[in-house]
Amino acid sequence: MPNTRALHRRAVPEHVAIIMDGNGRWATRRGMPRLAGHKRGVERVREIVEACPGMGVKHLTLFAFSTENWKRSSGEVNGLMRLFRWYIRKESARLLEAGVRMRFIGMRHRLSADLQAMMTQIEELTAENTDLTLTVAIDYGGRCEILRAARKMAEAAKTGAFDLDDLSEDSFGQFLDTDGLPDPDLVLRTSGEVRISNYLLWQAAYAEYDFLDICWPDFTAETLAQCIASYGERDRRFGAVAG
Repeated sequence: MPNTRALHRRAVPEHVAIIMDGNGRWATRRGMPRLAGHKRGVERVREIVEACPGMGVKHLTLFAFSTENWKRSSGEVNGLMRLFRWYIRKESARLLEAGVRMRFIGMRHRLSADLQAMMTQIEELTAENTDLTLTVAIDYGGRCEILRAARKMAEAAKTGAFDLDDLSEDSFGQFLDTDGLPDPDLVLRTSGEVRISNYLLWQAAYAEYDFLDICWPDFTAETLAQCIASYGERDRRFGAVAG
């Protein structure tokens, strides 16, 4: 098990965001269908969610399905949607008991009505939990989010609900999907790919990044602890000079 005492002696990221990549490749390398890799990846989420509070992480944001993922085969997309439903049904009671608040970001209105209803139900069920906020990005893209936020801000200004003279980075944040969340401190990507894939473009401007050469189904609580320990050794200056 990770040494959580040692982690707490160092700087710990309050908000960890993860691009959970490599499920399909993990399965293909083992002669399994891609959906088997996605299922193993969903099962891996439970271990990471359970580990976060003990490591001092208060917010975990997972990139589950991008706006570009609709380009995949209908069989894979439909299978992923079934897995989202399966996770919500299977984990809702566990998340509630564990003090985990669950929320979703992205273009949820493009999802099926029954999945939207399930998402809303678990958000309402866990709304008062405070041990960990688990945010899942479904049908999400960073550029799309920024454009939608700009449109919402313009509409609010048009109706007088927002004064453009008050526009700042902080005030713009209220129009983003992540309103109410702190910016991520640490962004992780699995599978060996070294790109951010349109993920939290506004929010992660000053995040630390780690690109890991393992697929998501092989990402464990011990891996997370190692990433957090590495984060604790970094010098985060935000444009200032050390010392």
